Amino acid sequence: MNILGCLDTPTSGKYFLDEREVGSLSDSELSEIRSRRIGFIFQSFNLIPSLTALENVELPLLYRKIPKKKRGDIALAALESVGLSDRALHRPTELSGGQQQRVAIARAIAADPQMILADEPCGNLDSRSGAEVLDILAELNKNGKTIIMITHNEDTAKQAKRLVRISDGKLTQQP
Repeated sequence: MNILGCLDTPTSGKYFLDEREVGSLSDSELSEIRSRRIGFIFQSFNLIPSLTALENVELPLLYRKIPKKKRGDIALAALESVGLSDRALHRPTELSGGQQQRVAIARAIAADPQMILADEPCGNLDSRSGAEVLDILAELNKNGKTIIMITHNEDTAKQAKRLVRISDGKLTQQP
C-alpha cells in the first residue's frame, strides 16, 4: 500500500503510475502525486481530534493552497456526498466510528483523486457502518474512481470486482 500510494519507493523492481516510473521521481514530485491523484482511507481514520469534521476534510486542500472559501465549499460537498453535512462542525470524539470513517472518506475524495487506497476501511466498524462504507466505496467506483482496498475480511473482499491475494509474499489473482 505504501508503494502504491507513493509513500515508499520500491527497493527492487519498478512501479509505474500513469506511465511514470515512481522510483525515479523526486520527493516533491511524489508529494504532488499524493496531493492530487491519490486519496487515502485508513483503518484508524487518522482524523485530527482538535479539528472539526469540516476542517479535517479541508486539510489536504489547504496543502494544495486552495483559497479558504473554495476549500470550505469543496469540503462541505464531500461531507454531503457521504451523508454528513449536518455533522460538519463536530469533532471526531463527537462522532461514531462509522461517521469518523465517512469523514475520512470525504477527506480522501475532496481533492477528486483518480485512485483511492483504502486500508481495512471497515476494520474498526460494526457491520452496519461497515456496509455503509462499502456502499460509498462501491458508488465511488461506479462513478469512475479506482478503489484499491486491503482487507483480511472475506465478506468485505467478496464485494470487490477483482480480487488479488498476497500469500507468503506472492501475488495470486482470484477468478
